[in-house]
Amino acid sequence: MPDFPDRHEQIRLVHAEFISQVAATCGNAERRPELDGLLASAEQNGWSELVGALRRICAGERGPEVYRGLDEEDQIIAEAILLGMQDPSTLPNPSQRQDPAMAAPGLAHMIHAARTGNPQALALIGNMAEQMSTVGGQMARLAGVIRPMIQGERDPERLIKGMDSAGEQLVQQILDELGKLEAH
Repeated sequence: MPDFPDRHEQIRLVHAEFISQVAATCGNAERRPELDGLLASAEQNGWSELVGALRRICAGERGPEVYRGLDEEDQIIAEAILLGMQDPSTLPNPSQRQDPAMAAPGLAHMIHAARTGNPQALALIGNMAEQMSTVGGQMARLAGVIRPMIQGERDPERLIKGMDSAGEQLVQQILDELGKLEAH
């Protein structure tokens, strides 16, 4: 079985692009409009508490109270941004998140864990699917098949409907991994 990042690292990788962009723009007055756009978009996607914490971080607040009211995922994101501002080498690599070799096994493991009743996996993959839906296009189509896979759907023809060849290939790889996991 391949090694997969722990839950905290998975969250950091899922949000790597956002974390990196906020860390890069937060302390830079010239990039303030870019930061404001990122935060406005995040707020529209339901991240009001996180955006509030990030605004406090950008204003210089550093104590533990900055995390008050954040759920676990938001706290991990805020911590990653704060660490990244202090030491950019700690930022998650956005290209690692997009590594197709990692995507299928990682998604399959999360789908399998969610299907077998793991509430953390269900929450994590639910958040991922929600974000993928907001991206639109092929990502939204992939997000749309996650729930059926959690519920046990394994017919590739039903799952790949409307996808491009890359999406079809990814779904097939996920199904192949799920087949291995479910055989045990």
